[in-house]
Amino acid sequence: MPICVIAQPIHPIGAQILREAGVEVRQSPGPGLDSLREIIAEADAVIVRDSLPAALMDAAPRLCVIANHGTGTDKIDVSHAESKGIPVVFTPDANVRSVAEHALMLMLATARQAVQADAATRKGHWRFKYEQPLFSLCGKTLGIVGWGRTGRLLCDMAARALDMRVVVWSPSLPADGLPPSGATRVDTLHELLRTSDVVSLHRPLRGDTRHTLDKAALEQMKPGAIVINTSRGGLIDESALADALRDGRIYGAGLDVFETEPLPAGSVVAGLPNVVLTPHVAGSTQEALEATARQCAEQILSVLAGRQPAHLVHPQAWDRRRQPASSNFAERQP
Repeated sequence: MPICVIAQPIHPIGAQILREAGVEVRQSPGPGLDSLREIIAEADAVIVRDSLPAALMDAAPRLCVIANHGTGTDKIDVSHAESKGIPVVFTPDANVRSVAEHALMLMLATARQAVQADAATRKGHWRFKYEQPLFSLCGKTLGIVGWGRTGRLLCDMAARALDMRVVVWSPSLPADGLPPSGATRVDTLHELLRTSDVVSLHRPLRGDTRHTLDKAALEQMKPGAIVINTSRGGLIDESALADALRDGRIYGAGLDVFETEPLPAGSVVAGLPNVVLTPHVAGSTQEALEATARQCAEQILSVLAGRQPAHLVHPQAWDRRRQPASSNFAERQP
């Protein structure tokens, strides 16, 4: 019987699908790497919602598939996995709507100072309504950095529901290509920053995308604009963002992801009043968690049965994959 280790808690449907197919499921006793190290040695498959370094792959000689619970795989040593013949699968569309909804929520909460208003109401500080500037998103310009599934859905939501003008910058969008949903393509990040009232980041974290919003970029932004990040914390230089927020050059920020997670004590953004913070939960609605766990489990079963899964990070590595130790598992599958 093949063994699948679940590194961090997922929706129960994932374990249920695996068990019903004849896979033994083992839950890591804790969410950290030390706990995972204790039980990964016999794993044929692993589902991770956080990091998986090379050392842990080396500690699992039977490991033949890694399922990334989510879209971004920057915390998994994918190149090392590929070198060992371990396919890495991911779930590029399971939580897209959840993340787009969360980005929209952060936009509204920041523009309307929802967190500060809540605190003022609880304290009986009714003069808040006279003292704090709030603004509507209707008719404003939303700048979307990156044009993946989430960015496209957020564009559609903002344009339809809030009548926002949407501009898009993405190096992967062809120069002669026009984004759908009525958005306008701009040629440079500078142009997007200069014209946008809200800037929402939707890029993967790589060497060329780290600190997309650095000090220089933040200085190019329209005065009083809002920054939203539901993608990866490393896309923003948090120290530079904190300076811009303190100086009032940026109206506010809504952040679900951070350069260091969990957010450390003394974080430069945690003490600022004009920031809305959430603990990397944009993709964690119950609906999204169920869909993501289901996709992870189904792709693991595909690999164990010798079938190419739907979403491989590097499809070209499939023919060089490590074969499952439980060779008779495929014969038992329908």
